Amino acid sequence: MKKFFSDFKAFINKGNVMDMAVGVVIATAFGAITKSLVADVIMPLVSLATGANSVADWKVTLKPEIIDEVTGDVLTAGTYLNYGNFLQTIIDFLIIAFSVFVAIRVITKSAERAAALVKKKEQEQAAEEPAPEPEPSAEEKLLTEIRDLLKNK
Repeated sequence: MKKFFSDFKAFINKGNVMDMAVGVVIATAFGAITKSLVADVIMPLVSLATGANSVADWKVTLKPEIIDEVTGDVLTAGTYLNYGNFLQTIIDFLIIAFSVFVAIRVITKSAERAAALVKKKEQEQAAEEPAPEPEPSAEEKLLTEIRDLLKNK
């Protein structure tokens, strides 16, 4: 049992678990933003274009409700096929998936540009630095010593 908890503690203390937790928190906040975009901006425009109050309200009546004509009370509830709710969920998913795709693409392109800039800077620095002179061979060293000795005599 102690080994289990020590393994769990080691798992929790790993950096990738913390990164994953941060990712989940950010994804939750991002999900809230995109849901608000869909519910508060896009869907009202779709509803305006279609003339309905909301896409989620679209439904087909399978069995109408029975209402008491005298009191106005509902005697038997109706049965409905709420396809609008399904469409709303599909639209939400597509917009969220598109938003995530765009965000990942922007991050990837930014990382590629940064890597290209670093590589370019490294190449510029390599071009600026003069190449070191090659080490003279043993024969050249010997000839240099002979020359120096002859000069001194």
